[in-house]
Amino acid sequence: MIYPKIPLAQSIIEICHAKGIQHIVIAPGSRNAPLTIGFTANPYFTCYSVADERCAAFFALGIAQQVKKPVVVICTSGSAVLNFYPAVAEAFYSQIPLVIISADRPKEKVDIGDGQTIRQENVLANHTHFNANLTEEASEENDLKINEAFNKAFSKLGPTHINAPFEEPLYETMDVSSVDTMISTFGKVYRNIPFEDIIASTNIWNTARKKLILIGTLDPNELDPAIINHLANDPSVIVMTEATSNLHHESFLNHIDSIITPFNEEEVLAFQPEIVLTFGGMIVSKRIKSLLRDYPPDNHWHVDRLRAYDTFGSLTFHFEANPSDFFHQFLPYTKYIDSNYSKFGFHIQQSRKVKHDLYLAEIPFCDFKAFEIINNHLPENCQLQVGNSSPIRYIQLVDLKNTIEVFCNRGTSGIDGSTSTAIGAAVANKKDTVLITGDVSFFYDSNALWNNYIPKSFKIIVINNGGGGIFRILPGHQENEMFHTYFETAHCLTAESLANMYRFQYRKASDKESLEKELNSFFETTEQPQILEVFTPTYENDGLLKNYFKALK
Repeated sequence: MIYPKIPLAQSIIEICHAKGIQHIVIAPGSRNAPLTIGFTANPYFTCYSVADERCAAFFALGIAQQVKKPVVVICTSGSAVLNFYPAVAEAFYSQIPLVIISADRPKEKVDIGDGQTIRQENVLANHTHFNANLTEEASEENDLKINEAFNKAFSKLGPTHINAPFEEPLYETMDVSSVDTMISTFGKVYRNIPFEDIIASTNIWNTARKKLILIGTLDPNELDPAIINHLANDPSVIVMTEATSNLHHESFLNHIDSIITPFNEEEVLAFQPEIVLTFGGMIVSKRIKSLLRDYPPDNHWHVDRLRAYDTFGSLTFHFEANPSDFFHQFLPYTKYIDSNYSKFGFHIQQSRKVKHDLYLAEIPFCDFKAFEIINNHLPENCQLQVGNSSPIRYIQLVDLKNTIEVFCNRGTSGIDGSTSTAIGAAVANKKDTVLITGDVSFFYDSNALWNNYIPKSFKIIVINNGGGGIFRILPGHQENEMFHTYFETAHCLTAESLANMYRFQYRKASDKESLEKELNSFFETTEQPQILEVFTPTYENDGLLKNYFKALK
């Protein structure tokens, strides 16, 4: 095995290996050559080369989303590291462990007019948990910083940054390592909730007759079935989930906007909870946030090992534990009490379901109809990656199969890396992975397809309605040239040429019949990844969606 001759690069690689970090995403360059040589020469590491730094970082984020431990992404010096920032922010808010390693020029080269040199130290500091600004020589101080960067990414579930200056020559190698590196271990992350907090909270819980459990983004299988059943059978509890919650029970209310949007004042007051218990990541539904801000609970408790956002302006307590640990400690001290709250929610859901089916059966082909048809054809046990803006909102309105895992970059809710993230996830999870995305998001991240690791089974469905459909759904837009150009970003692009260039099999559909026909064979095993482009009308979607919520009343 060969090693880079630069000791600092050896130290970084050795610590990474010792901590069990296997996936290394490399954005090609020269200044990071010592790291590239060392990582690719060591058979322990699985290395990937992704040319576009923004795509590389989101690709790494997709892998980390699946493997649940830090993934490294490396770049050369200069503006390269700045292109990592969108994925860094997403990792920060989605609590995904990511370690950024930027190669740098020596400190004396900064701000003297040297090429490809910027102020890299702490450049990601607003959205990282630790910044290791290293010196050129291997040292115990550098080892401590490198260790801390990996430890913080693991314990804080988020991004950290290692900035490593290397001086030329960069490509020299040696047969044996020349460093004796100091290694620290990952810390324990389980937390026991103080007993007095459990008793105080259960005393409140056991007297409240209207308790809402609202679940945001959650990894599949995060809660034991016994916990799910306990919550589902409590007559004083309504459990509301989203597609990204990955939690299922027939009594859970899984179409939040469909449930609450048609509420009249009497129903709002009947729904208004005394306690809101939240856990999981970001919540998609703007409507539930608005309702709970206008009609706040007496108590809002959030369960998360690290953070508690005061989303509704009524946060009263933060349980610093993961949801499974919390419920194992909390539920033994709770009791069921007499209440009609759960029945109220169930009856509302049944009523909405009947009206939902009637409305969908009558409407013409549009975004909403396309999502219904696609949903009916999604295979069991696949992983669904969903683009932001309109796609994730439509997915919230359909009944996905319980065996489908759902992921979406909801940390910052940006459109910029959905495809790259989905490809990284597909590489890591080995499942059949489907990305449903909007046209603007797809074209914006088209360099994601410049990737040599895309599985043959990977499939993309692009909903092409000729622009940013979300801006037509949002209230207040006016039909004029400014709207079309500066908000909607109207276009006449298609994905066909991109599919041909990147060797994807291309399909298209523009009505119910052609979509049904294409979907019947789209999910079959092929020798190429596939793109199905679904053309929907530009001008009808917002009206049909608004009428949907009216029809539910």
